[in-house]
Amino acid sequence: MNSVKGLLAASVISIQNSCFIYPACQNCFSRLILDSSRFHCLKCGCTGEAKDASYRYRLSLKIADTNDLFDITVFGSCLDPFFGVTAENLQRYIQDFNQLSGEANAETSTGALVQAVEACFIGKRFIFGV
Repeated sequence: MNSVKGLLAASVISIQNSCFIYPACQNCFSRLILDSSRFHCLKCGCTGEAKDASYRYRLSLKIADTNDLFDITVFGSCLDPFFGVTAENLQRYIQDFNQLSGEANAETSTGALVQAVEACFIGKRFIFGV
């Protein structure tokens, strides 16, 4: 699953969604189902306390090389250097910010994060392992 078949030099055209972090199963990396106190993985059946859920990066991009457009999704810790923190820590910072600012709705922090990610990625050229 992690074997690179080739390298692609391409520029980021757009960010495809505003959800860059997801609660991930520690066993299979699938998205967890969270409720107020528990998590559950539909793929492998792993369960636990919601407060103990791990988080992972998932950045969906539209990219272009000299000839073609591609939709690509970048997962995991390879994004740590770009965000400056692990997905786990970024999730914690967002939660803390929302609590301190009294934000009942996370749209304000999400909007600021989307703008920052767009400014850092759109128009930049990267080498992707595909």
